[in-house]
Amino acid sequence: MNIPKGFTLLELMIVLVIVAILATIAIPGYESYTLKTRRATAATCLLELSGAMERHYTVNLSYLGATLPSTQCQNDLSGHYDFSLDDKKLTQRTYTLLAVPKGAQTVDTCGTLSIDQAGVKTNGNSTASCW
Repeated sequence: MNIPKGFTLLELMIVLVIVAILATIAIPGYESYTLKTRRATAATCLLELSGAMERHYTVNLSYLGATLPSTQCQNDLSGHYDFSLDDKKLTQRTYTLLAVPKGAQTVDTCGTLSIDQAGVKTNGNSTASCW
């Protein structure tokens, strides 16, 4: 009696087709999840930078001359967001912080996230809830 061992080519092809179908379904969902996670991290980073701006104001009674500190969240997101202080809106009593998406994050529909001295949070797409 000769008992065959192993798999036939047809069985291997069926497994490969099933894996390909599962990958086709899973990868777009994973990419969407990573975009949302990076956006949430960028929003949190903006809140941290806003706290630094408020500390500067407490010491100097002005936002003028403030610079953004280097934080871990900025380093973690350096390939996906650029964080900056909007010089056009920086006055003694006002500021606006920006998180501008770059690289793979540019496909996110929320666009640029921002927060100002009053805590008003905005994004590039005003119809979406991005914060």
